[in-house]
Amino acid sequence: MTREEQKLQEAKFELILSEALYLRSLHIAVDHFQLNTDLQELMSAQDRQWLFSRLSDVRDASNDFLFDLEEEFESNIYNFQVCDVVIAHEPNFRRVYLPYVTNQSYQDRTFQRLMTDTPRFQQVLAKLESDPVCQRLSLKSFLILPFQRITRLRLLLQNILKRSAPGSTEELQATQAHNLLGKLIRDCNESVQRMKDTEELILLNQKIQFECKIFPLISQSRRLVKHGEVTSLEYNSKWKVSTRPVYLHLFNDCLLLSRVREGGRFVVFDHASEFRVERCEIKLHTNQKNIFRVFLRDSAAMGRDSFHDLRETEFIFRTETQSQKLRWICALSPPREEIDFLRDHGLSQMQCLKSYKSRENDELSLEKADILMITQNSDDGWLRGIRLSDQQSGWFPQANVQPISRNACIRNLQEEQRLQTARAKLQPTGATGH
Repeated sequence: MTREEQKLQEAKFELILSEALYLRSLHIAVDHFQLNTDLQELMSAQDRQWLFSRLSDVRDASNDFLFDLEEEFESNIYNFQVCDVVIAHEPNFRRVYLPYVTNQSYQDRTFQRLMTDTPRFQQVLAKLESDPVCQRLSLKSFLILPFQRITRLRLLLQNILKRSAPGSTEELQATQAHNLLGKLIRDCNESVQRMKDTEELILLNQKIQFECKIFPLISQSRRLVKHGEVTSLEYNSKWKVSTRPVYLHLFNDCLLLSRVREGGRFVVFDHASEFRVERCEIKLHTNQKNIFRVFLRDSAAMGRDSFHDLRETEFIFRTETQSQKLRWICALSPPREEIDFLRDHGLSQMQCLKSYKSRENDELSLEKADILMITQNSDDGWLRGIRLSDQQSGWFPQANVQPISRNACIRNLQEEQRLQTARAKLQPTGATGH
């Protein structure tokens, strides 16, 4: 066996070993926590459903998966396969992981409510978590495992794919398995986002009033892209400036301009379904920084109904930092043509050192070792980039990443080019996916 073949077998064995460790943790989550009678007595049936969701189904799926992996390993220790086992089990993964991950917001809220409103729950939980079987891990740590596992499984498959011989059956199976897990992760993320979008719209609809022409806010296709307060600058004929705070709600199909009122309410004074943004390059006879201009068409405030009567209403906005300005300009601009970063070698690369959980809709969550292609940067510590592994883009703090060497950049691009070539081979049969 060559050294490369040995590395490939080690990568496949790592997948089996990690699944065994994962299943052991799921047994603790189900048997030690979910089925604990003291804990169950403190929750309603609905609370138990929201808190644990389909955790026992996730465990069963992992148990079946590991059983088949071990059978495959025992049948041929020196040349066992794992990718075909992943492909066979992907429909079952989808059946259990999709509802579990989609339930995340209910799970979080239920946990926080029980911890706050039920002191006895907190006491019982603390006792259970102190048991040596938990190895100092909290219930929350166990509940989040399924979210982490599907991402981890895709990375393990990517490692197998990298070590597979180009053009081999192994490479083809690894590519197919990797693509299926990638699609499952995207579907999970989209399902979570759809639920979040709907909840945001319902909550926002309760807080919004319209000074201008009212339109129904809640729509199945509408999602909140970005929101936040900016300062509106208004100049009189003598170029004296007055300022007022304006709150922007940017959706995928419209922009709302509001004044904030007590109790977190918003009074919309203008909105538009057509708008454009410009960097403010002109001199404004002041020392104003971080300025950009937004032009609204189809202005509801003016009540124009005829397309021929449409005119643009200009607003000049200021933000506190350069990154806030750049992020608003980016969010308000039409989608750009996707960058072919495999050809554009001028883009710098960064590697994630510390994970980051996105706090706003235009941010990108990061995990350790993620490789990012940097497309934009600000002078106050924020970067915008594309993750190499899945081409997701967004903003993140510069403090969480570090530059990588030129040689490493070239290797990463070459490896991604090879993965894309392997994926292209599956295109004729790609319709078999979900």
